[in-house]
Amino acid sequence: FSSPPPLPPLYQGPRNPHPEPARSEDGRPAALTRTPTSAPRIHRPERMASSLTCAGMLWALLSLLCAAASCAGFFMPYWLLGAQLDKPVSFGPFRRCAYPVRDESRQTTVMVEQCGRYASFAAIPSAEWRICTVVTGLGCGLLLLVALAALMGCCVSELISRTVGRVAGGIQFLGGLLIGSGCALYPLGWDSEEVRQACGNLSEQFELGTCKIGWAYYCTGGGAATAMLICTWLACFSGKKQKQYPY
Repeated sequence: FSSPPPLPPLYQGPRNPHPEPARSEDGRPAALTRTPTSAPRIHRPERMASSLTCAGMLWALLSLLCAAASCAGFFMPYWLLGAQLDKPVSFGPFRRCAYPVRDESRQTTVMVEQCGRYASFAAIPSAEWRICTVVTGLGCGLLLLVALAALMGCCVSELISRTVGRVAGGIQFLGGLLIGSGCALYPLGWDSEEVRQACGNLSEQFELGTCKIGWAYYCTGGGAATAMLICTWLACFSGKKQKQYPY
């Protein structure tokens, strides 16, 4: 028998009707392997920018408390407590609670138990109380201004620097000094006729008679003293050092 003729060189044999699936490097079918995907990013809220140090945060809080105490005490008419016609009477620098009114129908004087400010600046009983009203009001305004600026520094970056903090401390010292001057001037008006009527006709300058000091006087003076002694010192360390940008 003769040998069969050789196969053509391009013939590769019959094709496999069920080809083997492609496999990955670890031997598993590629269809079963998962392409690694990036993990979902967690959105974290950004921290609020601040231009104050830890001492500055304490300074801002204490400044707000001092300003609130001084302003509340200045507005409240409870600096001096007395009595008139068996009714409690209280005074502030520019306000009063309970005042006498002439009742023409009964031809007698009655006490109206209401609180209110004097009708005009000139109606304040003494010149010392008028000066006290002006200087104490200016001091409270300065303390409130610095307190608001300090609160803004908690939320705004590069607002309060070391220099700005020291200037703010100086303004607080001036505000406390003005309030302290007003508190020192207030007893000079105790010799007015209106005050003497409420103090048993015994009051003089720096002499209370039957009256006594009210809580609003201590509140106003205490807020001013704290602002002068503590807030002024904390203000020197309240601001962060500013970054130096090359130009």
